[in-house]
Amino acid sequence: MKKQTIVAAVLAACSVTAAMAQASGEGPWVVRARAVHLDMANKDGTGLGLSVNNKTIPEVDVSYFFTPNLAAELVLTVPQKQTVSLGGASIGTFKHLPPSLLLQYHFTGLNGYKPYVGAGVNYTKITSVNLLNGGATLDDHSWGGALQVGMDIPLDKNWSLNFDLKKVYIRSDVFVGTANQGTLKLDPVLVGVGLGYRF
Repeated sequence: MKKQTIVAAVLAACSVTAAMAQASGEGPWVVRARAVHLDMANKDGTGLGLSVNNKTIPEVDVSYFFTPNLAAELVLTVPQKQTVSLGGASIGTFKHLPPSLLLQYHFTGLNGYKPYVGAGVNYTKITSVNLLNGGATLDDHSWGGALQVGMDIPLDKNWSLNFDLKKVYIRSDVFVGTANQGTLKLDPVLVGVGLGYRF
């Protein structure tokens, strides 16, 4: 009975928050597609002079508005291949999948412009590491914070133009053989532009 009461309370809360979001005449869901440029910080704590390339990637996010101002956003992409360099020369590659979950506050009443700020957590899965022909490797995952500012500019009732800036904290220990050489902090800044659809 206690579990049923808790479930009923959660469902009721979700219904109320969805109704609050819809009261503004807008649906609670937003799906955005962005082109995002990753600009790596490349703070190398190994002393080896390592760096990882910058690149532009596709990004999709799904947001749910609990109220007209408060939303949660899940940021997704596909696994990305990156090149690791030592003193400017490539020493191999790895792949990473870096989803983020953020809680956002959206400002309203600004002549249609809808700026927002967000904060949350990033989890990056690192795979297919091939450095120095197998002589070096990386941690297989990274947990870190994520910060965000952005703006939606409505184009019509459903569509909007989106500008987004994120700072994501991604880092990995570097191993040569079994010896830990230190931490490579990628900590990229992500600059994105795209379209959103609200329903």
